[in-house]
Amino acid sequence: MGKAVSSPKRLELLELLCQCEMNVEQLAQSAEISVKLASAHLNVLKTANLVASRREGKNIYYRLATEDVAGFWVSIRTLAEERLLDLQAALAGMVSGSGELARLDREALMREAERGDIVVIDVRPENEYAAAHLPYARSIPLTELKKRIAEIPFDKTVIAYCRGPFCLFASEAVKILKNEGIDAHRLDDGVAEWLAHGLNIEH
Repeated sequence: MGKAVSSPKRLELLELLCQCEMNVEQLAQSAEISVKLASAHLNVLKTANLVASRREGKNIYYRLATEDVAGFWVSIRTLAEERLLDLQAALAGMVSGSGELARLDREALMREAERGDIVVIDVRPENEYAAAHLPYARSIPLTELKKRIAEIPFDKTVIAYCRGPFCLFASEAVKILKNEGIDAHRLDDGVAEWLAHGLNIEH
C-alpha cells in the first residue's frame, strides 16, 4: 500500500476517482498521461485494494474500492499540508484572492444553503456531480459558467467548490463571478473531504 501511494500520479488518479467512476481513457486524459501508463498505475492501485474495476464492452471502469479510500487520500494530503512548509506556501499561492472558506463550519454552511441564504455551486464536470455532490449544491460546470451566469442570484453569496484544495476550477469560477459583481468565495472541500469528515453527500 505504501508503494501504491508513493507516486504523485497515482495520488492524482485516486483524487479523480474520489469524484466518480471513470474508464481508463477518461482517467488518462484528466491526468494528462498515456492510456498505457494510466493502466499501469491503476493496476498498482488495484493490487493494493485501493481501487476496484469492472468491464463494460471494451472499456474497463475504475472506482474507489470503498469510501474509506477517500478518507485515506484526504488524511495523507492533510498530513502533508501540515508538515511540509513548501506545500503550505504553494497552496496559499494557488488560492490567493479566491475567497477561501476553509475555516467555515461545514454544517453551518449547509444550514445556510438549505435556508437559501447562500448558493452553493459545483463547478466540476456534470458526470462528477451526478455521481456525488454536496447537499443543496447545483451543477454549473466551469466550462458553462459564463453562459449560465443569469441562473445565479446576484443578491446572494455564492460558494463554489470543485475537487478539493488542489483543484483550480473553483478559483477560476470565483474570478468569473467576482468580475460580474457577485459576492463569491471558494470552498476548499470537495466530495472526498466531505466523506472524510463523516458528512452526507447526495447522489
